[in-house]
Amino acid sequence: MAEEAAGRIIRVNIDDEMRSSYLDYAMSVIIGRALPDVRDGLKPVHRRVLYTMFEAGNKHNAPYKKSARIVGDVMGKYHPHGDAAIYDTIVRMA
Repeated sequence: MAEEAAGRIIRVNIDDEMRSSYLDYAMSVIIGRALPDVRDGLKPVHRRVLYTMFEAGNKHNAPYKKSARIVGDVMGKYHPHGDAAIYDTIVRMA
């Protein structure tokens, strides 16, 4: 069993592997989260906030809702990474 596994081990240079793996991860983050989508110009966090506000009935003719309510709903349903990015997004979209 150990001899089979030893035959499948591929030796690689740790520097090259870390450089390649980090570059793949960084590009994934940039494309997936940091750059706005071409279709609507929104980042995923913007889209999550707007959808949550739509679901909550936030409209120009409806009573206001506290931002903490919107942030809590976004965190609870779509963005479980902390509230700072959500508050920042709401402020920048205002």
